[in-house]
Amino acid sequence: MGHRTSFPDRTLPSFEEAEGLGAQDAPFVRDLVAVLDKHGNLDRFGLCLLHDHFPLAADEVLVETHDTAARTLHVQVEKAATSDHTRPSQWRFVKTGDGDDEAAGSQVCQVILQCTPVSGCPGSTSAAP
Repeated sequence: MGHRTSFPDRTLPSFEEAEGLGAQDAPFVRDLVAVLDKHGNLDRFGLCLLHDHFPLAADEVLVETHDTAARTLHVQVEKAATSDHTRPSQWRFVKTGDGDDEAAGSQVCQVILQCTPVSGCPGSTSAAP
């Protein structure tokens, strides 16, 4: 099951304070596109602006649901331990040590948003074609 891991030393800016992509980011984006393409993930992953609208407790997670008929997307807070929304859909990178051990590799990303195929997430039997 996906879960939110708390990293208190890595707070996110508010949406108003977060800086979006700009012309100065072109070299970074080109490098990222090259890495994604090299690993066959160009059509699998993209970018999102990391930001907070409100604080989450360590035992909470943001969950995404949508209504395909109404074409609406909803995000809400749920308790991680009792949420049925178990498919991570957004992550943030976590800086790890220089080691290549599996323990470090398992913590390279933090789940920040999750959903479930039952709610209409991509791949769901209830999702619109």
